Amino acid sequence: MADKVKIHPITPHQKRIFEVADALKSGKVAVFPTDTQYAIGCVYSNKKGIDQIRAIRKLDDSHLLTLLCDSLTGISKFAHLRDDNFKIVKKLIPGPYTFILPATKELPKLIVHPKRKTVGFRVPDYPICQKLIAELGGPIIATTAKLPDWNGKEKLYLDREELIQSMEKFVDVIIDDQQDLSVQESTVIDLTSDNPVIVRKGIGYEQVEEVLAQLGREVEV
Repeated sequence: MADKVKIHPITPHQKRIFEVADALKSGKVAVFPTDTQYAIGCVYSNKKGIDQIRAIRKLDDSHLLTLLCDSLTGISKFAHLRDDNFKIVKKLIPGPYTFILPATKELPKLIVHPKRKTVGFRVPDYPICQKLIAELGGPIIATTAKLPDWNGKEKLYLDREELIQSMEKFVDVIIDDQQDLSVQESTVIDLTSDNPVIVRKGIGYEQVEEVLAQLGREVEV
């Protein structure tokens, strides 16, 4: 059974952050809240943890995983970022946006999409995530925390307690921010082509439209 850690969503207690960070550094897998939905993640270099996450979600190697970073500098270390795309990312982070970008050789191959050589990148606008990444000194590899149901479809959780109870047998640590569970997804933007491609319209999509218009960038939906 997972260790449950209650952490305040706005002013996270540093001792609790230390506890979760130490668990992740030791190879554990955690479920934690973000500025959109709860995520399941581990340290990005934790091969066993990544395999565990894929097994829990029943994901194959082609499923895009997301690297949660602390800043634009963090993204730039692990992604090839053209100047025109740099401007887009800079204007939108931190926030509920996932950017699909070509990965650098700094990332382990098991994280990278086997054909496209891409990874999703996010800088969450949420104190728990920000402090956890800062304490780790590096990014977290993550995906949405949910389980496939009996017919293979992904289950939609509407209650935080239900989510926690369903995940506690599969992970090592669960952070509970004691807030209502969000069902809103991030907006996903593919920046691997000449023009940005909106893969998924999620929370904050209106701001994406504004930023792209300001920068004079054409967008494909």
